[in-house]
Amino acid sequence: MVEAPRGTARRPVSVLRSFLDSEAAGGLILMATAACALFIANSPLAPAYFAALGVYVGPMNIGHWVNDGLMAVFFLLVGLEIKREMLDGQLASWSNRALPGIAAAGGMVVPALVFLAFNAGSPETARGWAIPTATDIAFALGVMSLLGPRVPAALKVFLAALAILDDLGAVIIIALFYSGQLSTLDLALAAAALAVLFGMNRAGVARLWPFLLVGLVLWFFVLRSGVHATIAGVLLALAIPLRPAPARPDDMASSLLHRLEHALHKPVAFLVVPVFGFANAGVSFAGLTLETALQPLTLGIALGLFLGKLVGVFGASALAILLGVASLPFRASWMHMVGVALLCGIGFTMSLFIGLLAFADYPQQQAQAKIGILAGSLVAGVLGWLVLRLAPTPREVRPG
Repeated sequence: MVEAPRGTARRPVSVLRSFLDSEAAGGLILMATAACALFIANSPLAPAYFAALGVYVGPMNIGHWVNDGLMAVFFLLVGLEIKREMLDGQLASWSNRALPGIAAAGGMVVPALVFLAFNAGSPETARGWAIPTATDIAFALGVMSLLGPRVPAALKVFLAALAILDDLGAVIIIALFYSGQLSTLDLALAAAALAVLFGMNRAGVARLWPFLLVGLVLWFFVLRSGVHATIAGVLLALAIPLRPAPARPDDMASSLLHRLEHALHKPVAFLVVPVFGFANAGVSFAGLTLETALQPLTLGIALGLFLGKLVGVFGASALAILLGVASLPFRASWMHMVGVALLCGIGFTMSLFIGLLAFADYPQQQAQAKIGILAGSLVAGVLGWLVLRLAPTPREVRPG
């Protein structure tokens, strides 16, 4: 961390910026694990792969532990990122929120409309409308990292900020539209645990372990309540204090939120998300025909990710810039914006997660959704890389 001049308060380097490199590396690892899962699912090892995910450890099988347990840690980090960036980072002011916020909104609405254009007449598949609205920040930054200095740094920050707002939208969608039958008692107990967390925040509790302990209780009751367990991670994040430690009042990096965020970042990028990808990307192509690939569910997701994200993110961004509401990221061109809009169509992790929730009891629809996610993400990622590769090298901007 760069030391601030004497007499001024030290402010931490944003995690969003200081960990861009590790985010990209995590994306590359995620690509490798997804490819490995696909290979295994279409090899003689497939029966063992699927059987292992169904092995019970305690009250849940391994697949559920990954999706309900490990992913709660992922959502905890997402919540910490959202709170930190909204209050003390790249999204702390309305001017900074404008372009990524408008782009994120367009990138959620248009893909959903594209999906519904194919599936609105089928209640069985229309439930998956939110699948193509998500952006996978790790994958997208992983693709960007392959281009090195050809991509302006401000464009990476824009993509990361957009993805954080996209994640916020996904969290709201999951909470509102993909909850099961609700248990009033467990919801009340979860609310009580959350009240204790915010009470600890107000009381100035200066250690992390009490928050994590009560957070575990919160996760348990949310899991039983019918609301998806991962929402507990976001709720816990909102209760973690952002204020500096009492002994270091001028050091924002000493806050519990910053400390937990930094502690979680690499484990999530290099362990949690790759394990989720390995457990959920495995889809067998046995019996896959052109007719199967052209099913409305598969097409709606693939085109929603590839075409919907391109039109939604680029169109909303262009409209905001042309109307003077926002400006292009520093040293970026319109071609760079097209490339980023395409990369936003990589919806791997969150799209797979929403697909699992949307079609929890329908394995056939789950398989079709996975094919659509993989196809749309692959096309969007390759074309996004190609456009950014062909875009002019960021020009030097001279003062005056």
